[in-house]
Amino acid sequence: VDIAELSYDPANHAGIDFETAMGKIHAVLPDGGVVVGVEVFRRVYEALGMGWVYAATRWPVVGPTVDKVYDVWADMRLRLTGRSDLAKLVAEREAALANAKCSN
Repeated sequence: VDIAELSYDPANHAGIDFETAMGKIHAVLPDGGVVVGVEVFRRVYEALGMGWVYAATRWPVVGPTVDKVYDVWADMRLRLTGRSDLAKLVAEREAALANAKCSN
């Protein structure tokens, strides 16, 4: 799912809005449940038959450390990759949505 598409509708994706999705990676499970952060990667790699890649992140000390490192990365990734901050991205998206409504 491309959350940047103006047609993205949170109602079709467990209510996960653009801002929330941009803050941290989310995955909607077949049963409608939602997982966030490193757990998304664990499950994706497991589904691909490559669970060994993230297996160590389930260990008692490693898992919580990796989770915290991801949280820091998620908070800083836009700035570190030269993108606008989240508030600006949200405002730009809201403006684009409003403009698209006016065009229809």
